[in-house]
Amino acid sequence: MRAFEITSPGAPDVLRLVDRPAPKFGAGELCIRVSASGVNRPDVLQRLGKYPAPAGASDIPGLEVAGTIVEGDAEALERAGFRLGDRVCALVAGGGYAELCVAPVAQCLPVPEGWSDVEAAGLPETYFTVWSNVFERGRLQSGEVLLVQGGTSGIGVTAIQLAKALGATVIATAGSDQKCAACLKLGADWAINYRTQDFEAEAMRITDGRGVDVILDMVAGAYVAKEVQCLADDGRLVIIAVQGGVQSEVNAGLILRKRLTVTGSTLRARSVAFKAAIASALRERVWPLLSGARVNPVVHQVFTVGSSQTSDAAAQAHAVMESNEHIGKLVLNWEPA
Repeated sequence: MRAFEITSPGAPDVLRLVDRPAPKFGAGELCIRVSASGVNRPDVLQRLGKYPAPAGASDIPGLEVAGTIVEGDAEALERAGFRLGDRVCALVAGGGYAELCVAPVAQCLPVPEGWSDVEAAGLPETYFTVWSNVFERGRLQSGEVLLVQGGTSGIGVTAIQLAKALGATVIATAGSDQKCAACLKLGADWAINYRTQDFEAEAMRITDGRGVDVILDMVAGAYVAKEVQCLADDGRLVIIAVQGGVQSEVNAGLILRKRLTVTGSTLRARSVAFKAAIASALRERVWPLLSGARVNPVVHQVFTVGSSQTSDAAAQAHAVMESNEHIGKLVLNWEPA
C-alpha cells in the first residue's frame, strides 16, 4: 500500500509518499480500504516530533479515516452489525494517512446517510473529542451557554453545530471578521473576534454579567485566567490543547467561590474500551442528527493524493493547517493508484 510517512521531524515536506506493507488486523479489528483521511492538529505535532504515537500504534500519521471494510474479525464484525463492503469511518491511534488502515471494530461508525467518504473522514477525531469533552466532561446541558475558543477549527465547527443541535446557546471566538461570520453561519449565537475584542469582557456582556457555563479551550496559557473570570457559578472549563502554552496563572479564590471545575483530557492514548463507549453514545445520540442534516459537514479543502508516487498532498494539507486560514476540516482524498 501507499502511505505518507514522517521521514524526520521538521517542516511539511518531511511527509513523503512511500510503499509500506499492508497492515494485518487482529482480534477485534478490521481493515479499511481508505477513501479519505482526515488531517488534524495532532498530526502536525507528530510531524514536528512533539506528539509521538502511543506504544503499539502505527508510526504513520493520521487519526481518522473513511472507506470500505475489506477484511476483519468475523465475530467482532457480526457483534457490531458490520459486513465486508460496508462504508465506515473510524478513529485510530495512527496509520490514517494510508490506502489501508486497521481499526478496532468498536471505534468504527457507519458513514452517515447522505455523506460522502470525504465528508465522513472528518468526523471521528472531532466528534469523539467534542462529545467526550463538551458533553461528558463538561456536562453541557440544553439551555446552558457554551464558549468555544477557535470556532472555525475542525473541533470548533463541530462543537458549534452539535451544541446548537442539542439545545445550547453558543458563543464562539475566531481570529478575523470573516471567521466570525462563518461561526454565525454555522449557528453560533455570538462570535467574538479575539484580535480586536476582549473575549472575557464580551462573554460577560453577552450573558449580562452571569458568565458562561462551559468553555472548550484549545489555547490554555494566559487564556485560563480570563476563562476563570468569565465562567458562571458551577461553570466548567475543559482544556483539550495548549497552543498558547502550558503555564497558566489563575485566581484560585474564584475557583472556590464560584465552585468551578477545571479539567482537561487527551484522547489518542485512551483505551479501546473508553473510545468504544464514546462511539456507542455518538451512534445513539449524534448520528441521527447527521443523517437528518441537523448537523452538516464543513470541509475547507480536499487534497487529492492521486496516482503519482511523488504526491505532496499531505505536505500541502499540513501547510494549510499551520497557516490557520482554514474553516472546518482538511481531508486527503485517496484516488486509486
